[in-house]
Amino acid sequence: MPQPRFVPLDDFREYPQSEMIARAQSFYEEIKRRRTVRDFSDRPVPLEIIEACLRAAGTAPNGANLQPWHFTVVQDPVIKQKIRAAAEIEEAEFYDGKAPQAWLDALAPLGTDANKPFLETAPYLIVIFSKSHEISDEGTTVKHYYASESVGIATGFLIAALHHAGLATLTHTPSPMKFLNEILQRPSNERPFVLLVVGYPANDARVPAITKKPLSEIADFR
Repeated sequence: MPQPRFVPLDDFREYPQSEMIARAQSFYEEIKRRRTVRDFSDRPVPLEIIEACLRAAGTAPNGANLQPWHFTVVQDPVIKQKIRAAAEIEEAEFYDGKAPQAWLDALAPLGTDANKPFLETAPYLIVIFSKSHEISDEGTTVKHYYASESVGIATGFLIAALHHAGLATLTHTPSPMKFLNEILQRPSNERPFVLLVVGYPANDARVPAITKKPLSEIADFR
């Protein structure tokens, strides 16, 4: 077993507490503007922005540093059309009988349905895959630990980075999503985790009138 190798923590920055409070509050003010958008513009977005945000996602903490994720960035209109067609088949089944009434009732205030035009309108779809294992150069199977948790954290990093860059996003999770492996030719050890729609909001974009729970309802201090 190889011995662990450590290097100095040179990049950590400590701030005065007053600045720490200001930075924490500033980040909250920035991130609370983030909204899930379903009305997208087809305005182009420089790929350089997407690449930088993906690099940020790749810094996320993860089990044993095995980095069990893969991001497929879709720009091709033909591929986007295929994804939309396959997703709407699954969504139609969901809304027309697969989903229990309680789930449909929970979704009602959001105004969602089986029609997903944003899958073709937005300039980018980023399909995030969770990798259960990998095959090493020696041909052995390397199991990934805490893959779902790790990919969830990386997805959060990616959404925050895209918002910080000035873009809107939508997390889309038709169920099942195995069609994404087939359309994007990804291997069987990768499971679609989230289909992230990315771009500018449409000029006339509207979002549901919802609120977030206050701190007193989502946290306690012991």
